[in-house]
Amino acid sequence: MAPGGGNAPRAEKVRVEKVLPISGFPELLPAERFVELHFLDTIREVFELHGFAPLETRAVEPTSRLLGKGGDADKEIYGVSRLAGRSEERSGAEAELGLHFDLTVPFARYVLENAGKLAFPFRRYQIQKVWRGERPQEGRFREFTQADIDVVDVGELAPHVEAEMPLVIAEAFGRLPVGEFRIQVNNRRIPEGFYLGIGLTDVAGTLRIVDKLDKIGPEEVAAQLVAAGATDEQARLALALAEIRSTDLAFVGAVRALGVAHPTLDEGLDALAAVIAVGMERAPGVLVADLRIARGLDYYTGTVYETQLVGSEDWGSVCSGGRYDSLASDGRTTYPGVGISIGLTRLVHLLVAKRGLTASRSTPAAVLVAVVDDASRSRSDAVAAALRARGVPCEVAPTAAKFGKQIRYADRRGIPFVWFPGAGDDDGDQVKDIRSGEQADADVATWECPAADLRPSIITP
Repeated sequence: MAPGGGNAPRAEKVRVEKVLPISGFPELLPAERFVELHFLDTIREVFELHGFAPLETRAVEPTSRLLGKGGDADKEIYGVSRLAGRSEERSGAEAELGLHFDLTVPFARYVLENAGKLAFPFRRYQIQKVWRGERPQEGRFREFTQADIDVVDVGELAPHVEAEMPLVIAEAFGRLPVGEFRIQVNNRRIPEGFYLGIGLTDVAGTLRIVDKLDKIGPEEVAAQLVAAGATDEQARLALALAEIRSTDLAFVGAVRALGVAHPTLDEGLDALAAVIAVGMERAPGVLVADLRIARGLDYYTGTVYETQLVGSEDWGSVCSGGRYDSLASDGRTTYPGVGISIGLTRLVHLLVAKRGLTASRSTPAAVLVAVVDDASRSRSDAVAAALRARGVPCEVAPTAAKFGKQIRYADRRGIPFVWFPGAGDDDGDQVKDIRSGEQADADVATWECPAADLRPSIITP
Protein backbone atom coordinates (compact mmCIF):
# COMPACT_ATOMS: atom_id res chain seq x y z
CA MET A 1 0.00 0.00 0.00
CA ALA A 2 1.17 3.51 -0.76
CA PRO A 3 1.16 6.15 2.00
CA GLY A 4 -2.44 7.21 2.68
CA GLY A 5 -3.77 3.83 1.73
CA GLY A 6 -3.69 4.22 -2.10
CA ASN A 7 -2.06 1.93 -4.61
CA ALA A 8 1.51 2.75 -5.66
CA PRO A 9 1.68 4.14 -9.21
CA ARG A 10 3.11 1.79 -11.79
CA ALA A 11 6.43 2.78 -13.28
CA GLU A 12 6.02 3.70 -16.92
CA LYS A 13 7.89 1.47 -19.31
CA VAL A 14 10.41 3.28 -21.39
CA ARG A 15 9.93 2.49 -25.03
CA VAL A 16 13.22 1.42 -26.53
CA GLU A 17 13.37 1.97 -30.26
CA LYS A 18 15.94 0.02 -32.18
CA VAL A 19 18.04 2.34 -34.31
CA LEU A 20 18.78 0.97 -37.75
CA PRO A 21 20.63 2.59 -40.65
CA ILE A 22 18.77 3.41 -43.85
CA SER A 23 20.62 1.93 -46.78
CA GLY A 24 21.88 4.36 -49.37
CA PHE A 25 21.97 7.37 -47.04
CA PRO A 26 25.59 7.48 -45.81
CA GLU A 27 26.79 9.14 -42.62
CA LEU A 28 30.43 9.69 -41.70
CA LEU A 29 32.35 9.63 -38.45
CA PRO A 30 34.07 12.93 -37.55
CA ALA A 31 37.55 11.89 -38.79
CA GLU A 32 36.00 10.75 -42.09
CA ARG A 33 34.03 13.98 -42.37
CA PHE A 34 37.31 15.90 -42.09
CA VAL A 35 38.50 13.95 -45.14
CA GLU A 36 35.35 14.95 -47.02
CA LEU A 37 35.72 18.60 -45.97
CA HIS A 38 39.34 18.58 -47.18
CA PHE A 39 38.13 17.37 -50.57
CA LEU A 40 35.34 19.96 -50.62
CA ASP A 41 37.67 22.83 -49.74
CA THR A 42 40.32 21.78 -52.27
CA ILE A 43 37.85 21.28 -55.09
CA ARG A 44 36.11 24.58 -54.39
CA GLU A 45 39.44 26.41 -54.33
CA VAL A 46 40.45 25.00 -57.71
CA PHE A 47 37.05 25.77 -59.24
CA GLU A 48 37.27 29.37 -58.08
CA LEU A 49 40.86 29.69 -59.32
CA HIS A 50 39.46 28.94 -62.78
CA GLY A 51 36.78 31.61 -62.50
CA PHE A 52 33.73 29.46 -61.80
CA ALA A 53 31.07 31.27 -59.76
CA PRO A 54 29.21 29.51 -56.92
CA LEU A 55 25.61 28.50 -57.35
CA GLU A 56 23.00 26.48 -55.51
CA THR A 57 19.64 25.49 -56.96
CA ARG A 58 16.50 24.20 -55.29
CA ALA A 59 16.27 20.52 -54.40
CA VAL A 60 13.10 19.82 -56.41
CA GLU A 61 12.08 20.12 -60.05
CA PRO A 62 8.84 19.25 -61.84
CA THR A 63 8.99 15.53 -62.56
CA SER A 64 8.00 16.23 -66.16
CA ARG A 65 11.28 18.07 -66.67
CA LEU A 66 13.33 15.42 -64.88
CA LEU A 67 11.73 12.63 -66.90
CA GLY A 68 12.22 14.52 -70.15
CA LYS A 69 15.96 15.05 -69.65
CA GLY A 70 17.31 12.02 -67.86
CA GLY A 71 16.99 8.92 -70.05
CA ASP A 72 16.10 6.18 -67.53
CA ALA A 73 15.53 8.75 -64.79
CA ASP A 74 11.97 7.54 -64.15
CA LYS A 75 13.54 4.67 -62.21
CA GLU A 76 15.61 7.06 -60.10
CA ILE A 77 13.37 9.98 -59.16
CA TYR A 78 12.22 10.44 -55.59
CA GLY A 79 8.77 12.03 -55.74
CA VAL A 80 7.82 14.75 -53.26
CA SER A 81 4.26 14.82 -51.90
CA ARG A 82 2.46 18.14 -52.11
CA LEU A 83 0.58 19.59 -49.13
CA ALA A 84 -3.04 18.50 -49.33
CA GLY A 85 -5.67 21.24 -49.44
CA ARG A 86 -3.25 23.94 -50.62
CA SER A 87 -4.52 24.49 -54.16
CA GLU A 88 -2.08 27.33 -54.77
CA GLU A 89 0.74 24.83 -54.25
CA ARG A 90 -0.74 22.10 -56.42
CA SER A 91 -1.35 23.89 -59.67
CA GLY A 92 0.34 23.76 -63.03
CA ALA A 93 3.85 22.39 -63.43
CA GLU A 94 4.30 22.23 -59.66
CA ALA A 95 1.64 19.54 -59.25
CA GLU A 96 4.26 16.76 -59.34
CA LEU A 97 7.73 17.41 -57.97
CA GLY A 98 10.77 15.21 -57.64
CA LEU A 99 14.17 15.52 -55.99
CA HIS A 100 16.83 16.25 -58.61
CA PHE A 101 18.98 13.25 -59.58
CA ASP A 102 21.87 15.37 -60.87
CA LEU A 103 22.84 19.05 -60.96
CA THR A 104 22.90 19.57 -64.74
CA VAL A 105 19.14 19.49 -65.31
CA PRO A 106 18.36 22.08 -62.58
CA PHE A 107 21.28 24.19 -63.79
CA ALA A 108 19.85 24.25 -67.32
CA ARG A 109 16.50 25.38 -65.90
CA TYR A 110 18.25 28.05 -63.82
CA VAL A 111 19.98 29.41 -66.94
CA LEU A 112 16.66 29.70 -68.77
CA GLU A 113 15.02 31.51 -65.84
CA ASN A 114 17.91 33.92 -65.26
CA ALA A 115 19.38 34.39 -68.74
CA GLY A 116 18.71 38.13 -68.67
CA LYS A 117 20.75 38.52 -65.48
CA LEU A 118 23.75 36.36 -66.44
CA ALA A 119 26.90 37.30 -68.34
CA PHE A 120 27.77 34.76 -71.03
CA PRO A 121 29.71 32.59 -71.35
CA PHE A 122 28.51 31.76 -67.84
CA ARG A 123 30.85 29.70 -65.67
CA ARG A 124 29.43 28.13 -62.53
CA TYR A 125 30.32 25.56 -59.94
CA GLN A 126 27.80 23.79 -57.77
CA ILE A 127 28.47 21.50 -54.80
CA GLN A 128 25.20 20.06 -53.57
CA LYS A 129 23.23 16.98 -52.54
CA VAL A 130 21.38 14.90 -55.14
CA TRP A 131 19.06 11.92 -54.76
CA ARG A 132 18.58 8.76 -56.82
CA GLY A 133 16.15 5.99 -56.06
CA GLU A 134 18.44 3.19 -57.18
CA ARG A 135 19.57 0.02 -55.46
CA PRO A 136 22.32 0.91 -52.96
CA GLN A 137 25.61 -0.94 -53.31
CA GLU A 138 29.26 -0.29 -52.60
CA GLY A 139 30.09 3.22 -53.76
CA ARG A 140 26.54 3.91 -54.96
CA PHE A 141 24.08 5.79 -52.77
CA ARG A 142 20.57 7.21 -52.77
CA GLU A 143 21.71 10.52 -51.28
CA PHE A 144 25.11 11.92 -52.14
CA THR A 145 27.05 15.08 -52.94
CA GLN A 146 28.19 16.09 -56.40
CA ALA A 147 30.68 18.82 -57.30
CA ASP A 148 29.99 20.22 -60.78
CA ILE A 149 31.45 22.80 -63.11
CA ASP A 150 29.73 23.95 -66.30
CA VAL A 151 30.21 26.60 -68.95
CA VAL A 152 27.22 27.69 -71.05
CA ASP A 153 26.97 30.24 -73.82
CA VAL A 154 24.34 31.70 -76.12
CA GLY A 155 23.90 30.03 -79.51
CA GLU A 156 27.42 28.64 -79.84
CA LEU A 157 30.00 27.32 -77.39
CA ALA A 158 33.72 27.68 -78.09
CA PRO A 159 35.21 24.21 -78.67
CA HIS A 160 38.27 24.90 -76.50
CA VAL A 161 36.01 24.73 -73.42
CA GLU A 162 35.62 21.00 -74.03
CA ALA A 163 39.36 20.63 -73.46
CA GLU A 164 39.29 22.89 -70.39
CA MET A 165 36.87 20.77 -68.34
CA PRO A 166 39.11 17.71 -67.81
CA LEU A 167 42.15 19.92 -67.19
CA VAL A 168 40.37 21.61 -64.25
CA ILE A 169 39.56 18.18 -62.84
CA ALA A 170 43.17 17.06 -63.38
CA GLU A 171 44.35 20.04 -61.32
CA ALA A 172 41.88 19.31 -58.51
CA PHE A 173 42.70 15.60 -58.39
CA GLY A 174 46.40 16.43 -58.50
CA ARG A 175 45.99 18.26 -55.18
CA LEU A 176 44.02 15.44 -53.55
CA PRO A 177 45.27 12.14 -52.06
CA VAL A 178 43.64 10.00 -54.77
CA GLY A 179 46.79 8.55 -56.32
CA GLU A 180 47.24 8.13 -60.05
CA PHE A 181 44.17 8.73 -62.21
CA ARG A 182 43.08 8.79 -65.84
CA ILE A 183 40.43 10.95 -67.49
CA GLN A 184 38.89 9.00 -70.36
CA VAL A 185 37.52 11.14 -73.18
CA ASN A 186 35.37 10.39 -76.20
CA ASN A 187 33.08 12.35 -78.50
CA ARG A 188 29.51 11.15 -79.04
CA ARG A 189 29.74 12.05 -82.72
CA ILE A 190 32.42 9.39 -83.24
CA PRO A 191 30.21 6.38 -82.40
CA GLU A 192 27.19 8.13 -83.94
CA GLY A 193 28.93 8.68 -87.26
CA PHE A 194 30.58 5.27 -87.12
CA TYR A 195 27.31 3.43 -86.47
CA LEU A 196 25.57 5.34 -89.26
CA GLY A 197 28.52 4.56 -91.51
CA ILE A 198 28.09 0.81 -91.00
CA GLY A 199 24.31 0.97 -91.34
CA LEU A 200 23.16 1.01 -87.68
CA THR A 201 20.46 3.68 -87.54
CA ASP A 202 19.39 3.20 -83.90
CA VAL A 203 22.33 5.19 -82.55
CA ALA A 204 20.90 5.75 -79.06
CA GLY A 205 20.02 2.09 -78.62
CA THR A 206 23.44 0.95 -79.82
CA LEU A 207 25.16 3.41 -77.48
CA ARG A 208 23.19 2.06 -74.52
CA ILE A 209 24.28 -1.48 -75.28
CA VAL A 210 27.94 -0.63 -75.89
CA ASP A 211 27.95 1.43 -72.67
CA LYS A 212 27.50 -1.89 -70.81
CA LEU A 213 30.80 -3.24 -72.10
CA ASP A 214 32.66 -3.01 -68.78
CA LYS A 215 29.76 -4.63 -66.93
CA ILE A 216 28.80 -7.54 -69.18
CA GLY A 217 31.82 -8.04 -71.48
CA PRO A 218 32.21 -8.05 -75.29
CA GLU A 219 30.47 -11.38 -75.99
CA GLU A 220 27.27 -10.36 -74.25
CA VAL A 221 27.39 -6.89 -75.84
CA ALA A 222 27.73 -8.49 -79.28
CA ALA A 223 24.80 -10.80 -78.52
CA GLN A 224 22.62 -7.88 -77.43
CA LEU A 225 23.57 -5.89 -80.54
CA VAL A 226 22.58 -8.80 -82.78
CA ALA A 227 19.34 -9.25 -80.82
CA ALA A 228 18.63 -5.55 -81.44
CA GLY A 229 18.97 -6.03 -85.20
CA ALA A 230 22.69 -5.70 -86.00
CA THR A 231 24.50 -8.18 -88.20
CA ASP A 232 27.48 -10.11 -86.86
CA GLU A 233 29.80 -7.86 -88.91
CA GLN A 234 28.19 -4.68 -87.61
CA ALA A 235 28.51 -5.96 -84.04
CA ARG A 236 32.17 -6.83 -84.69
CA LEU A 237 32.92 -3.35 -86.00
CA ALA A 238 31.08 -1.65 -83.12
CA LEU A 239 33.19 -3.64 -80.66
CA ALA A 240 36.38 -2.90 -82.62
CA LEU A 241 35.65 0.82 -82.32
CA ALA A 242 35.08 0.48 -78.58
CA GLU A 243 38.46 -1.19 -78.11
CA ILE A 244 40.44 1.81 -79.44
CA ARG A 245 42.33 3.69 -76.74
CA SER A 246 45.37 6.01 -76.77
CA THR A 247 47.00 8.84 -74.82
CA ASP A 248 47.99 10.56 -78.08
CA LEU A 249 46.45 11.09 -81.52
CA ALA A 250 46.97 7.48 -82.62
CA PHE A 251 43.28 6.79 -82.13
CA VAL A 252 42.48 8.75 -85.32
CA GLY A 253 44.49 6.35 -87.50
CA ALA A 254 43.08 3.34 -85.67
CA VAL A 255 39.52 4.43 -86.47
CA ARG A 256 40.39 5.17 -90.08
CA ALA A 257 41.89 1.69 -90.40
CA LEU A 258 38.44 0.19 -89.80
CA GLY A 259 37.40 1.56 -93.20
CA VAL A 260 34.25 3.42 -92.14
CA ALA A 261 33.40 6.87 -93.55
CA HIS A 262 30.75 9.37 -92.49
CA PRO A 263 30.75 13.20 -92.11
CA THR A 264 29.63 13.00 -88.48
CA LEU A 265 32.49 10.61 -87.75
CA ASP A 266 34.94 13.11 -89.25
CA GLU A 267 33.56 15.90 -87.05
CA GLY A 268 33.86 13.76 -83.94
CA LEU A 269 37.43 12.70 -84.68
CA ASP A 270 38.51 16.30 -85.27
CA ALA A 271 36.86 17.48 -82.02
CA LEU A 272 38.36 14.69 -79.91
CA ALA A 273 41.79 15.19 -81.47
CA ALA A 274 41.67 18.86 -80.42
CA VAL A 275 40.90 17.90 -76.81
CA ILE A 276 43.60 15.21 -76.62
CA ALA A 277 46.18 17.55 -78.22
CA VAL A 278 45.64 20.09 -75.44
CA GLY A 279 45.82 17.30 -72.87
CA MET A 280 49.13 16.06 -74.30
CA GLU A 281 50.56 19.54 -73.77
CA ARG A 282 49.13 20.45 -70.36
CA ALA A 283 48.45 17.10 -68.64
CA PRO A 284 50.47 14.44 -70.49
CA GLY A 285 49.35 10.90 -69.82
CA VAL A 286 46.26 11.97 -67.87
CA LEU A 287 43.78 12.41 -70.73
CA VAL A 288 43.06 9.20 -72.65
CA ALA A 289 41.06 8.90 -75.84
CA ASP A 290 38.83 5.93 -75.02
CA LEU A 291 36.22 5.19 -77.67
CA ARG A 292 34.13 2.90 -75.48
CA ILE A 293 33.04 5.82 -73.29
CA ALA A 294 29.47 6.75 -74.18
CA ARG A 295 27.77 8.09 -70.99
CA GLY A 296 24.22 6.94 -70.41
CA LEU A 297 22.26 10.20 -70.27
CA ASP A 298 20.63 11.19 -73.53
CA TYR A 299 21.40 14.90 -73.35
CA TYR A 300 25.12 14.59 -74.15
CA THR A 301 25.89 15.53 -77.76
CA GLY A 302 29.68 16.03 -78.01
CA THR A 303 32.70 15.34 -75.84
CA VAL A 304 32.08 13.00 -72.90
CA TYR A 305 34.31 12.25 -69.91
CA GLU A 306 34.82 9.52 -67.32
CA THR A 307 37.53 9.39 -64.64
CA GLN A 308 39.01 6.31 -63.01
CA LEU A 309 41.63 5.84 -60.33
CA VAL A 310 44.53 3.70 -61.52
CA GLY A 311 44.58 0.41 -59.66
CA SER A 312 40.93 0.81 -58.67
CA GLU A 313 39.26 0.62 -62.07
CA ASP A 314 36.69 -1.77 -60.62
CA TRP A 315 35.26 1.20 -58.73
CA GLY A 316 34.10 2.63 -62.05
CA SER A 317 33.97 6.34 -62.82
CA VAL A 318 34.30 8.86 -59.98
CA CYS A 319 33.98 11.93 -62.21
CA SER A 320 32.07 12.26 -65.47
CA GLY A 321 30.24 14.64 -67.76
CA GLY A 322 30.11 15.98 -71.28
CA ARG A 323 28.81 18.50 -73.76
CA TYR A 324 25.10 19.18 -74.25
CA ASP A 325 23.76 21.39 -77.04
CA SER A 326 20.01 21.43 -76.47
CA LEU A 327 19.41 20.79 -72.77
CA ALA A 328 18.75 24.49 -72.14
CA SER A 329 16.47 26.06 -74.75
CA ASP A 330 13.39 28.27 -74.59
CA GLY A 331 12.38 27.57 -78.21
CA ARG A 332 13.98 30.77 -79.50
CA THR A 333 17.44 30.71 -77.95
CA THR A 334 19.61 27.71 -77.21
CA TYR A 335 22.27 27.72 -74.52
CA PRO A 336 24.81 24.99 -75.30
CA GLY A 337 27.08 23.92 -72.49
CA VAL A 338 29.71 21.51 -71.28
CA GLY A 339 30.22 20.27 -67.75
CA ILE A 340 31.88 17.69 -65.59
CA SER A 341 30.87 16.35 -62.19
CA ILE A 342 32.83 14.78 -59.34
CA GLY A 343 30.91 12.13 -57.41
CA LEU A 344 32.27 13.45 -54.14
CA THR A 345 30.49 11.12 -51.72
CA ARG A 346 31.33 8.09 -53.86
CA LEU A 347 34.98 9.11 -54.15
CA VAL A 348 35.48 9.83 -50.44
CA HIS A 349 33.67 6.72 -49.23
CA LEU A 350 35.66 4.44 -51.51
CA LEU A 351 38.96 6.03 -50.48
CA VAL A 352 38.04 5.75 -46.80
CA ALA A 353 36.76 2.18 -47.05
CA LYS A 354 39.25 0.75 -49.54
CA ARG A 355 42.43 2.76 -48.99
CA GLY A 356 42.04 3.67 -45.34
CA LEU A 357 42.05 7.44 -45.82
CA THR A 358 41.39 9.22 -42.52
CA ALA A 359 42.19 12.38 -40.58
CA SER A 360 44.86 12.87 -37.93
CA ARG A 361 42.22 13.58 -35.29
CA SER A 362 38.47 13.53 -34.82
CA THR A 363 38.19 17.08 -33.48
CA PRO A 364 39.27 20.45 -34.86
CA ALA A 365 40.82 21.35 -31.49
CA ALA A 366 44.61 21.60 -31.50
CA VAL A 367 44.81 22.46 -27.81
CA LEU A 368 43.04 21.16 -24.72
CA VAL A 369 43.11 23.74 -21.95
CA ALA A 370 43.37 21.89 -18.65
CA VAL A 371 41.26 22.82 -15.62
CA VAL A 372 43.14 22.90 -12.31
CA ASP A 373 39.97 22.90 -10.20
CA ASP A 374 36.37 23.99 -10.57
CA ALA A 375 37.06 27.33 -8.92
CA SER A 376 39.63 28.27 -11.58
CA ARG A 377 37.63 27.16 -14.64
CA SER A 378 37.13 30.82 -15.59
CA ARG A 379 40.91 31.15 -16.03
CA SER A 380 40.93 28.17 -18.38
CA ASP A 381 37.99 29.67 -20.29
CA ALA A 382 39.94 32.93 -20.66
CA VAL A 383 42.99 31.09 -22.03
CA ALA A 384 40.79 29.28 -24.58
CA ALA A 385 39.16 32.55 -25.65
CA ALA A 386 42.57 34.18 -26.14
CA LEU A 387 43.83 31.24 -28.23
CA ARG A 388 40.70 31.22 -30.37
CA ALA A 389 41.06 34.96 -30.98
CA ARG A 390 44.45 34.18 -32.50
CA GLY A 391 43.00 31.43 -34.71
CA VAL A 392 43.97 28.40 -32.61
CA PRO A 393 41.11 25.88 -32.29
CA CYS A 394 40.82 24.62 -28.72
CA GLU A 395 38.50 23.27 -26.11
CA VAL A 396 38.44 23.33 -22.31
CA ALA A 397 38.67 20.08 -20.38
CA PRO A 398 35.19 18.86 -19.41
CA THR A 399 36.12 18.17 -15.77
CA ALA A 400 38.79 19.19 -13.27
CA ALA A 401 40.14 15.63 -13.11
CA LYS A 402 43.73 14.72 -12.38
CA PHE A 403 46.06 16.02 -15.08
CA GLY A 404 46.90 12.49 -16.16
CA LYS A 405 43.25 11.84 -16.90
CA GLN A 406 42.92 15.14 -18.80
CA ILE A 407 45.97 14.23 -20.88
CA ARG A 408 44.44 10.84 -21.69
CA TYR A 409 41.25 12.61 -22.73
CA ALA A 410 43.26 14.74 -25.18
CA ASP A 411 45.11 11.70 -26.46
CA ARG A 412 41.88 9.80 -27.20
CA ARG A 413 40.61 12.72 -29.26
CA GLY A 414 43.94 13.23 -31.02
CA ILE A 415 44.49 16.72 -29.56
CA PRO A 416 48.27 17.28 -29.76
CA PHE A 417 48.73 19.97 -27.06
CA VAL A 418 47.53 20.39 -23.46
CA TRP A 419 47.71 23.85 -21.88
CA PHE A 420 48.26 24.09 -18.11
CA PRO A 421 47.25 27.47 -16.60
CA GLY A 422 49.52 28.51 -13.71
CA ALA A 423 51.94 25.57 -14.07
CA GLY A 424 54.99 27.73 -14.83
CA ASP A 425 57.13 30.07 -12.75
CA ASP A 426 55.41 33.11 -11.21
CA ASP A 427 51.99 31.59 -11.96
CA GLY A 428 52.71 31.54 -15.67
CA ASP A 429 51.33 28.95 -18.06
CA GLN A 430 52.90 25.91 -19.70
CA VAL A 431 51.98 23.86 -22.77
CA LYS A 432 52.77 20.20 -23.36
CA ASP A 433 53.13 18.34 -26.64
CA ILE A 434 51.67 15.03 -25.47
CA ARG A 435 53.23 13.16 -28.41
CA SER A 436 56.83 13.98 -27.49
CA GLY A 437 56.26 14.72 -23.81
CA GLU A 438 58.00 18.10 -24.17
CA GLN A 439 56.55 20.76 -21.85
CA ALA A 440 57.60 24.42 -21.80
CA ASP A 441 56.55 27.84 -20.57
CA ALA A 442 54.03 29.54 -22.85
CA ASP A 443 52.38 32.93 -23.17
CA VAL A 444 48.87 32.86 -24.59
CA ALA A 445 49.55 36.15 -26.41
CA THR A 446 52.60 34.88 -28.31
CA TRP A 447 52.56 31.06 -28.43
CA GLU A 448 52.41 29.72 -31.98
CA CYS A 449 50.76 26.43 -32.77
CA PRO A 450 52.82 24.58 -35.42
CA ALA A 451 51.13 24.94 -38.80
CA ALA A 452 51.02 21.17 -39.30
CA ASP A 453 48.95 20.79 -36.10
CA LEU A 454 46.63 23.75 -36.51
CA ARG A 455 44.06 21.73 -38.46
CA PRO A 456 43.48 17.98 -38.80
CA SER A 457 45.62 16.55 -41.60
CA ILE A 458 44.73 13.78 -44.01
CA ILE A 459 46.54 10.49 -43.41
CA THR A 460 47.17 8.17 -46.33
CA PRO A 461 48.25 4.66 -45.28
